Amino acid sequence: MAREPLITGDVFDPGPGDELDAASAPPSEREVLWSLRPRTLDEYIGQQPVVDNLRVAITAARRRGEPLDHVLFHGPPGLGKTTLAHIIATEMGATITHTSGPALEKPGDIVGLLSNLDQGEVIFIDEVHRLSHTVEEYLYSAMEDFSVDIVTGQGPKARSLRYRLEHFTLIGATTRAGLISAPLRDRFGIVCHLDFYSDVELAAVVTRSARLLDTPIDDVAALEIAKRARGTPRVANRLLRRVRDYAEVHGTGSITPAIAADALTREGVDERGLDRLDRAYLTTIIEGYQGGPVGLEALAATINEETGLLADVVEPFLLKIGFVSRTPTGRKATELSRVHLGYPPAVEQPRLL
Repeated sequence: MAREPLITGDVFDPGPGDELDAASAPPSEREVLWSLRPRTLDEYIGQQPVVDNLRVAITAARRRGEPLDHVLFHGPPGLGKTTLAHIIATEMGATITHTSGPALEKPGDIVGLLSNLDQGEVIFIDEVHRLSHTVEEYLYSAMEDFSVDIVTGQGPKARSLRYRLEHFTLIGATTRAGLISAPLRDRFGIVCHLDFYSDVELAAVVTRSARLLDTPIDDVAALEIAKRARGTPRVANRLLRRVRDYAEVHGTGSITPAIAADALTREGVDERGLDRLDRAYLTTIIEGYQGGPVGLEALAATINEETGLLADVVEPFLLKIGFVSRTPTGRKATELSRVHLGYPPAVEQPRLL
């Protein structure tokens, strides 16, 4: 029977959009977040191609009695990369050490963690693209040969000692796969891309979470929350908790479609899942830059937000639903976004001959 994964190591430094993750939440909220996470592949909802591939790899590794090959998850924040890492540890009956790229500043940091791993254990590195170049080079031999070279002494007395490691599984997660160097990326045997969820899948996530929270909800209300969750389970669970609070204060505790719609409107989340920052982003392009194109840095300066937040959190969803387009000269608002925000269609400017 698989053991519960043991969470050890440094608490990771959340990147843009990860402020709702369990590691950065208050203790009471953190317990709720972890209680809603699926523990096995059978409980996991969505990302079916990824789940199917992992199931095959895990089953084969367990039959051979070998550790699972190294795994890389990449995709937008909140889609389940951390959850899948802990599920892998559970399915393999292994403990898991949790750290992050920014937390591993010196070679000694990563060597210390790797040397303490037992056979078959899992080490999870979140935001793996933010590893320093020096630390990354130590990972090359660790991942491929399960050994690290440690230099002792200086000058003529310097010696290189090879330290053998137990066979382990490294799981990396990143929101920016393009920033991972080719040598590091090639050492991951399993590479999985996580995409946004459909409304039906998110409705299933909401229904499951409501059941765990002992909150009655009907199917239409679950779908209403799902439609406003930006294709992201983390957002869906956050909205569910806010709707649950509203239902307990202004209703009977049961979540109905009317309660869900009213609560989410009060939260500033419209029927397409756009929040205040999304609308500010689109409004600035339409009003401040005549619909675009506009560069990301100019846009971030106008809104007074970080470029990383816009690039990693705001833009992926707006690109997915066709509300913004990227061009060689900058970002442009589409007609869909103009219609949604109540602006008239863009007037084509006559071309100069």
